[in-house]
Amino acid sequence: MKILLRYFNAIVGREYFFKPKIGNESLHQDSNDNGVRKVNFTTSKNLVVKSTMFLYRNIHKYTCTSDDGKTHNQGEHILIDRRWLSSTLDVRSCRGADCNADYYMVAAKVRERLAVSKQVAQKFDGERFNLRKLNKLEVTKQYQTEITNRFAALKNLSDGKDINKAWEDIKERIKTSAKESLVLYELKHHKPWFD
Repeated sequence: MKILLRYFNAIVGREYFFKPKIGNESLHQDSNDNGVRKVNFTTSKNLVVKSTMFLYRNIHKYTCTSDDGKTHNQGEHILIDRRWLSSTLDVRSCRGADCNADYYMVAAKVRERLAVSKQVAQKFDGERFNLRKLNKLEVTKQYQTEITNRFAALKNLSDGKDINKAWEDIKERIKTSAKESLVLYELKHHKPWFD
């Protein structure tokens, strides 16, 4: 996602031929030279001016006020890649964030959607044990004896042993006892679909 935040000193108007790139809600009627340059830049980079696309009252559009307090401009703009046009939910100027300057902060709400492939999410390379065999009494007793025999050797562990090595040792003992008593779960192999 490409987002460009910048004070361009560019006044972008509501000209009809700029509407696909700037929208219909600009503060000004006519563009100045910097505004035309900015629209040309957005066209060449496949960007869109999102700060002029949302319907607000004018007090929420202007980003700077002149010294006389009467002249207002919308010079700061947020440009976003056209592919992510719908990800920007809101752009407006925040007049309450005053830091003794003529400019107002411009805030944008952006939503990002992350897509995960179903095949990648469902792929599991680990070993799966057939846990339904634990419902049988003789398999459960066999598993319990395997675990107690394997962990009897772990009682002699010293406290100076590395915790990661101890965990790997415990994990391997559980896996080997489960392999011997429970057996690995066999995945169903589906026949390939054909015409």
